[in-house]
Amino acid sequence: MQQNSSKKRVQVEIFGDNYIIKGNAAGEYIMQVADYVDKKMNIIGQRNPHLSIKQIAVLAALNIADELYKLQEDYDKLLQILEEGQES
Repeated sequence: MQQNSSKKRVQVEIFGDNYIIKGNAAGEYIMQVADYVDKKMNIIGQRNPHLSIKQIAVLAALNIADELYKLQEDYDKLLQILEEGQES
């Protein structure tokens, strides 16, 4: 069983609000991830000033999930190419 005392607490700012993020990752990594989310939300908020914060957050999440799915698809294709190359 893992104890919470080993988790790091990092204060980050996302879209103007401060959050305390707890996690096992390095503090710098947590800050980089939060900064990425902040940038995505700011881009969407600037392009669509009429949206609520909740709508901006959902659209940012969808954009990030889309990036993840595309990267996973590319990764899977590369693995398939590598496996086919090893078989010949």
